[in-house]
Amino acid sequence: MSIIEKLKWRYATKKFDANQKLSNAKLEILKEAFNLTALSYGLQTLKLVIVEDKDVRQSLVDIAYGQRQVVDASHLLVLCIQTEIDGEDVNSHFNTIKEIRNTPDAILEPFKAEMKSRIKNMHPDKKVGWASRQAYIALGNLMTVCAIEEIDSCPMEGFQPKELDEKLKLDQLGLNSILLLPVGYRDKDDMFAKFKKVRKQMSETVIEL
Repeated sequence: MSIIEKLKWRYATKKFDANQKLSNAKLEILKEAFNLTALSYGLQTLKLVIVEDKDVRQSLVDIAYGQRQVVDASHLLVLCIQTEIDGEDVNSHFNTIKEIRNTPDAILEPFKAEMKSRIKNMHPDKKVGWASRQAYIALGNLMTVCAIEEIDSCPMEGFQPKELDEKLKLDQLGLNSILLLPVGYRDKDDMFAKFKKVRKQMSETVIEL
């Protein structure tokens, strides 16, 4: 299939085949795709938590308002942001740049100082909003890669983040969950897989100037 055909093939999977598992190779592709997501400043303040344990995921069904995808999928991906984002994250980022690219400090220091200043002066609420939007970028990237690899997925905002953070002890890791993405393979009985996509005509959604 072409990339457009695969995007048409993709849908928000309502019923997963609980007996089908992603191979380790497929899971590695998703991990790499997450890590390669384009993010603001290149600053990686996101974490991807992968939950495979069925018993753990069963305990999350009520937190996800009864949505069975969290337990019936092969794996549950939890996209999280750090509860604290500060100058140390910037230092770590620029240390990595220097290590990989061998860029001189004379070039890096002005950019590092500017980034640290912006983050320091950012209101906490704005910082959470900014970081959360990065999670949505990662979500879109993962969903596209899933389509290319013919992995089914279902993006989910419908869950109780605080309760999930406590259940998975993400709060102890300094993380806040933002989005869920169950991944796996559609059940042959999922009637939604056969529905035609409902989209406006491209002329209504794309403006060319």
